[in-house]
Amino acid sequence: MSRTTPQESADVFGPDSILRRLVGQARWALPVVRATLLEAAHPQIGAALMEHSTFLTHPWRRLRNTATSARRILDPDPRVRDREVVRLNRLHARMSGTDAQGRPYDATDRDARAWVVATLFESTVTMCRLGGEVLDADAMRRLYDEHRTFLALIDGGSDRLPATLPEFWPYYDHVVEHRLENNEAVGVILYRLLADVPAPPALRARPELWVMGRSVAGPLATAIIVASLPESFSRRVALPDLPGARTLMRSTYLAAALATRYLPESLTRVETFMGLAGAGADPWASVRRQAGKAAALVRLLTPAAEDDGETVRSADRFFAEVLDQTGDGYLRWPDLAAMAREVATRLDLGEHDEERLFQAYAAWWRELQTALDGDGDGRVTRHEYAAAAASLPGSGLIKVADVLFDVTDADDDGAIDADEYHNLFRTAFQRDLADGGGTSYSRGAFVRQFVSFMSGQQHSSAYASLLSQA
Repeated sequence: MSRTTPQESADVFGPDSILRRLVGQARWALPVVRATLLEAAHPQIGAALMEHSTFLTHPWRRLRNTATSARRILDPDPRVRDREVVRLNRLHARMSGTDAQGRPYDATDRDARAWVVATLFESTVTMCRLGGEVLDADAMRRLYDEHRTFLALIDGGSDRLPATLPEFWPYYDHVVEHRLENNEAVGVILYRLLADVPAPPALRARPELWVMGRSVAGPLATAIIVASLPESFSRRVALPDLPGARTLMRSTYLAAALATRYLPESLTRVETFMGLAGAGADPWASVRRQAGKAAALVRLLTPAAEDDGETVRSADRFFAEVLDQTGDGYLRWPDLAAMAREVATRLDLGEHDEERLFQAYAAWWRELQTALDGDGDGRVTRHEYAAAAASLPGSGLIKVADVLFDVTDADDDGAIDADEYHNLFRTAFQRDLADGGGTSYSRGAFVRQFVSFMSGQQHSSAYASLLSQA
């Protein structure tokens, strides 16, 4: 097995690294989305995406986490890089199972990991070519070596990718021709994800504008992606060759390259793009926050009504927006694992704290199964959840809240201060009706609000941004 030493990886990802430069640019989203489609066509990766990923219901969150993880792995500090690699390997080790055809899959499969890196390399080369950026032989070789080093960091070795660039292209063509398939994940990305992608936080206050724009942009984005794919792959999965799509695709890549070249760097960085898509850029956030507080006050002051069906309707909506993280219409262990994974990613948890968090979620899942899974099929339907919503929460959910407080309270002072609050929720600390005011969050207030939100009893903008926003 070919291994890369810390010194070698530090050298290859130094100031002159081509990959580090490209990853920091907003236009790198184009090859990432394209590569994701090619990855999804791999049987191992497609099955893991459909079973465990939140890319359909939370695409903006997934994009943000992908960008964050890539920056950490390419960080000049080997401690940051190594910590992220270990974290990713722990998370991927929890993703395995059997697909609908009875074939086993494992997110740590070495050939599948090599294919992920291969698609990123080929898609990055495609981005440069279509954007008019010439990569000479030396630059192309350096870029390929950097991708092999990237694979060595996350997989412990780079031997699953060909050793030289001339050997790479036959390998790539062989996988496309003989390994990829037109599976459910490919269809979801092409025809559901882009057509139904939820509004980014910055535009969530104006859903009508987003829906109108998406109705036009969705089909165009699909056409651009399809037109940029290798012709052999398009033939294999019978993708349409739409008139004018190739011209549109080339224009899009060229425009992105020109914007990167001539606009101020501050406007074309990935941080700028993610900031515009994030909650911090939402001018309506304050208005919605005040409206939410007013509604919460009304709920606190108004006696609970007798069972008139409203509890069931609210529980049904909460199920769809919060609990069903993978978007398959059921509550299963992968949904709760996705919640734990999001928290672990945001807080960059170490192994001990991450394991505590996953164990707490696992205990809550066992409790939910016992209480709600009436037919014993290993999943909870919306109806099963809504019918029993009034009996929640239980001790398992309280344990999750308790552990979540512990891992958020980084300095162990028994309270969550403004910085710790921002690390978890990615927004400034604000007083909420449930926390009793003050400038920090006590354990009791934190647990009460989390349990109230997760049982569908009371809305919380903070927890909505953590678990239900896209």
